Amino acid sequence: MSKRDYYEVLGVARTCTEVELKGSFRKLAMRWHPDKNPGDAQAEVQFKEINEAYQVLSDGQKRAAYDRFGHAAFQNGGGAPGGPGFGNEFGDFMSDIFDTFFGDARNGQRTGRPGGGGAGRERGSDMRYNLEITLEEAYEGKSASITVPTSISCEVCSGSGAKAGSKPRTCPTCGGAGRVRAAQGFFAIERTCPNCHGRGEVIDDPCPACGGAGRTVRERTLTVNVPAGVEDGTRIRLAGEGEAGLRGGPAGDLYIFLSIKPHPFFQRDGADIYCQVPISLVTAALGGEFTVPTLDGQDARVKVPEGTSTGKQFRLRAKGMTVLRSRDLGDLYIQVSVETPQNLTRRQRELLMEFDRESSGDTHPESSGFFTRVREFFDGISGSTRA
Repeated sequence: MSKRDYYEVLGVARTCTEVELKGSFRKLAMRWHPDKNPGDAQAEVQFKEINEAYQVLSDGQKRAAYDRFGHAAFQNGGGAPGGPGFGNEFGDFMSDIFDTFFGDARNGQRTGRPGGGGAGRERGSDMRYNLEITLEEAYEGKSASITVPTSISCEVCSGSGAKAGSKPRTCPTCGGAGRVRAAQGFFAIERTCPNCHGRGEVIDDPCPACGGAGRTVRERTLTVNVPAGVEDGTRIRLAGEGEAGLRGGPAGDLYIFLSIKPHPFFQRDGADIYCQVPISLVTAALGGEFTVPTLDGQDARVKVPEGTSTGKQFRLRAKGMTVLRSRDLGDLYIQVSVETPQNLTRRQRELLMEFDRESSGDTHPESSGFFTRVREFFDGISGSTRA
């Protein structure tokens, strides 16, 4: 009986990518795996055929040989699938099988073994708490009290999950290992024990307070110390303050994620603070001063020189944000904008018109220089056109 084309076996095109090949293999392997088809000889044959095809096509060199010579590439000592010349590839293939069917157990979900930290004890989950603070609190630092609903170790059974006067016993199915092995043809597959669900222990008389889980839900009040200089998105870890572990297992951690409220006056950029202050036309023209509040609760005086324009920036050293874990301070940058007068009286309009009539290029150097350059530009274009 001739072998079927490997691409046909896996249901993929000859131009398929490695991702497409692997995805198709996993779907077919799950469908035809002997565990899902107990006693079905045809399913076992189909499963072996899928394995053989995948071993060849998942290897770049073997796939190239197969594309060129077909099944003949692996005959007469050419390195048949699973035979000499494949090195550790069969182990890689088996790894794919285990990833497909037992991914949970291979990704840190396996519980303790006897003598290795306590069978049946599982670490609690980590928790997250979002805490919003003001910019002033971020500048000074603060101690905040938070209330967190979380699982804690059951006080009645001390976290064991067993009723008072009793205790968990070793699982008779797996002997406390939490895993059992089953043979399917030439495969020996390890899986989570169905009796104890991987814990290695069984509880005959569960604690009535926690139902055998070893933990109950309560609200706890915790104190969080927020250091000065924290930024938006800073994460604070409180070790062991997360969810309690199952049956006396270690607790997870609590992560506090900080967010800073938008400030009505300041904008922050790292350790520096920025703000914009409007000033009157008279102050801008004649000079003057104004005061601004700072994050340390004091007022700072800013002197405005004569002839200040919109966009002028003033820098106040060490009036910015606290630098985290440092005694340094950022700077405060103040940008002024000249406010145009509105709702003028008749007398005010007359004075402004009189001022405008008496103005010269020296009074408005920027606008005068700009329009002079504009005229020179268009005069140059007219001259070249006439020439």
